[in-house]
Amino acid sequence: MSDVPAPHITRLSPSRADYDAILHAHQRAVVSGSPTYRDPSTGLVVLTVSTHLERGECCGSGCRHCPFVES
Repeated sequence: MSDVPAPHITRLSPSRADYDAILHAHQRAVVSGSPTYRDPSTGLVVLTVSTHLERGECCGSGCRHCPFVES
């Protein structure tokens, strides 16, 4: 999926039926500059990787797109 990194496997399993829809929604949000998107399955608001990078550190909440997750 383009230049936007996929979430760490511990935060979003690729085996989920809605995995591709989530990645697509996230991609659209990042490209449009939106800080969040709605999860396509639950409707909950999810922070984008860009929002986390702007924050500069992990908040410890287990966010789906946190770029600071250790491998």
